Amino acid sequence: MYDYQRNSRFFAQTADDIKEVAAQELSELGATDIRPEYGGIYFHAGKEALYRINYFSRLASRILAPLISFNCRTADDLYNKAREVHWSDFISPENTFAVFSNVSNSMINNSHYASLRLKDGIADSFREKCGKRPGVDSRSPDIWLNLHIRNDKAVMSLDTSGGSLHRRGYRKDAVAAPMQETVAAAIVRYAELDGTVPLYDPMCGSGTILCEALMHYCKIPSSILRARFGFEFLPDYDAPLWAAVRQGLDRQIRELPEGLITGSDASPEAVRIAKTNIQILPYGERVNLHAFDFRESGGLEKGVIITNPPYGIRTGDRQELDLLYKSMGDFLKQKCKGSTAYIYFGEREFIKKIGLKPAWKKPLKTGGLDGRLVKYELF
Repeated sequence: MYDYQRNSRFFAQTADDIKEVAAQELSELGATDIRPEYGGIYFHAGKEALYRINYFSRLASRILAPLISFNCRTADDLYNKAREVHWSDFISPENTFAVFSNVSNSMINNSHYASLRLKDGIADSFREKCGKRPGVDSRSPDIWLNLHIRNDKAVMSLDTSGGSLHRRGYRKDAVAAPMQETVAAAIVRYAELDGTVPLYDPMCGSGTILCEALMHYCKIPSSILRARFGFEFLPDYDAPLWAAVRQGLDRQIRELPEGLITGSDASPEAVRIAKTNIQILPYGERVNLHAFDFRESGGLEKGVIITNPPYGIRTGDRQELDLLYKSMGDFLKQKCKGSTAYIYFGEREFIKKIGLKPAWKKPLKTGGLDGRLVKYELF
């Protein structure tokens, strides 16, 4: 019996800045005993909740099922323990697998080397018992395995998500430096969208915020386009229960009213890409997209504006960017009265260029940037 079977305890990898809302989401999806920790959140869940969380969670990156935990001070400790696991409970020589590792404050201080030793242990275990071993596929394996070593304590886990959950499947194309899906989903959640007022993204880029807003309002499971999950390789996988969970969540999908979600961009190519991406999703054809500069639009009164303007890493002309952010502030003041705006600043120094008093600021890191999400109430 593996650790997750003994205690029904799993680990959700999440970005540190969104742990609070990610914990709320896990609770809504049926998790209990939720405890934020280093690198994510521990929680308890039965099979039904585990399947539901993987299929619907917008904020978690991966859901890990711990298999074994042990003291690990040397590479030999890791290799020997890997050989003890009955890997045939999960995979066969015909399957492929990959390992992603994280090590900190331990005698083993190289995550790449740790991954190699775990792979060696798995391969030699199969050779000894079956005469052949499964292949390694670092891009699209059947099974992802996780190794976490901290303070010389190791945990081997199976990724029940089968790859990062931020890869929704709708992004077929993108403009430069697109926002990560889980970050966009967190912003949409902070905006508390309930469909009572329209939403407008005036610099929509490849449409990530619009896609996440659509999925949020319509209650579309975030992994509706995913073909398979890692939990299907667990020894206690319940296929009929998973089918029932999926069908139940799919039945909750609701239509998008015309005109509720709108986006625009000055780049016709960005709008084309956004349309391609969003129309992959149910009701995506009802999202209105336009190719024009937001300064030429009529704005949006008594609504919600969410956007991710360009910043230095995406365009090089600082003077042009300063003008863009000043224009955004003027646009919000003059054309968006009675609305609430949520602006993501990849570089914090641009906040002062807007010329508006924030209601609040939240740290929100993405793509290596120490950014800020800023809320403006436009009276």
